[in-house]
Amino acid sequence: MDFTFLHCADLHLGSPLLGLSLKDEGIARRFAEASRSAFSDLITRAITERVAFVVISGDVYDGEWKDTAIGLFFARELSRLHRESIPVFIIHGNHDAKNVVTKEITLPDNVTTFPVKRAKTHKLEALRVAIHGRSFLEREETENWSGSYPEKVEGYFNIGLLHTSCDGKPGHASYAPCSSGDLVARGYDYWALGHVHQFEVLHEHPHIVYPGNLQGRSIRECGPKGAVFVDVQDGRVREVRRVITDQARWAEVVVDASRHDGRDALLGAVAKAFAPVAQEAEGRLIAARLHITGATALHRALLADHDGFAVDALAAAQQSAEDIWIEKLRIDTNDVAASAGEDMAGVDLDALLAGGDAEALNRRLAEDMVMLQSKSGGATLGFDMLDAPELIAQARALLLDRAAHGEDR
Repeated sequence: MDFTFLHCADLHLGSPLLGLSLKDEGIARRFAEASRSAFSDLITRAITERVAFVVISGDVYDGEWKDTAIGLFFARELSRLHRESIPVFIIHGNHDAKNVVTKEITLPDNVTTFPVKRAKTHKLEALRVAIHGRSFLEREETENWSGSYPEKVEGYFNIGLLHTSCDGKPGHASYAPCSSGDLVARGYDYWALGHVHQFEVLHEHPHIVYPGNLQGRSIRECGPKGAVFVDVQDGRVREVRRVITDQARWAEVVVDASRHDGRDALLGAVAKAFAPVAQEAEGRLIAARLHITGATALHRALLADHDGFAVDALAAAQQSAEDIWIEKLRIDTNDVAASAGEDMAGVDLDALLAGGDAEALNRRLAEDMVMLQSKSGGATLGFDMLDAPELIAQARALLLDRAAHGEDR
């Protein structure tokens, strides 16, 4: 029989977006809303596509709920599928493991959640489909579960749901680790994986697929995000179709300052660099990290006027699209300017600043920043608490710039 099913994972509903909240609560709120909108839109598309069923491969929630609102939202969306007689199959991952998310809301009876003690099989007899899965009990499930999954059901299209760091993924904890070879050996037709937030097809026939997450949550999750529709024909995967669901997007933009001899020219390059990012985003909110790199005579001036340049850079970026926000400006340039003025009255200021215990200074500044954050009652202070070295570099550049040019700077 021919049919189409939806495979998604890593919804992370209710993610607090703490780092983003410290920088801009309004932007953080819009990204939280984007996560919910992405899922709602995906459900609408699943209904439009008339999918036969839906599989969700873990991390529906980001952790324990603060209240029932996020659980009610999820149940409401699944009820839309229930009204269309579309079954849903779910496993818990590390973020929504049974012992992590202890609150519950009754889900509609079209939903099957796989158990935690061992993998189990559910059959859709009309489609000749067998779906196998197992949920996390604890956040850290470190055993390779692939060999304990049930044998394939002969004459059925077999799907395995697994939340895993298959083949070992940098930046992702090694939960339920396995290899592609382990999964191929089970003889299933499709492995619906979760945990890794980047879309990837690890193997074809049998297909082993990470759909990625629905919505990027930080600068580590740049670019389009989404899920996959899987078309099955004559008991074989015919096509895996990626659909983009994100409502807001993260981006990293790099501009080489060495190619530009003045501030205005550099800002022009910033505007040009943002143009393709805005075009690809197609009207979505963009949260971008801007890196200024290269050897340039502007090095000290950029560091000394970090905040001023950030404002001008944002204005330049918004020439391409209105809904752009610069999450962070990093000045990673090198100085090729003449060192006139560094020697003040016989004191080599550059050498003096370069001396001392940099590690101790970084640690002390970070501690002071945490204390200030605590005393502020959680209010945003305008800096990243992990950027002590960057703040020190800015202070150094400002002192050297003043030494070279006097108080007029």
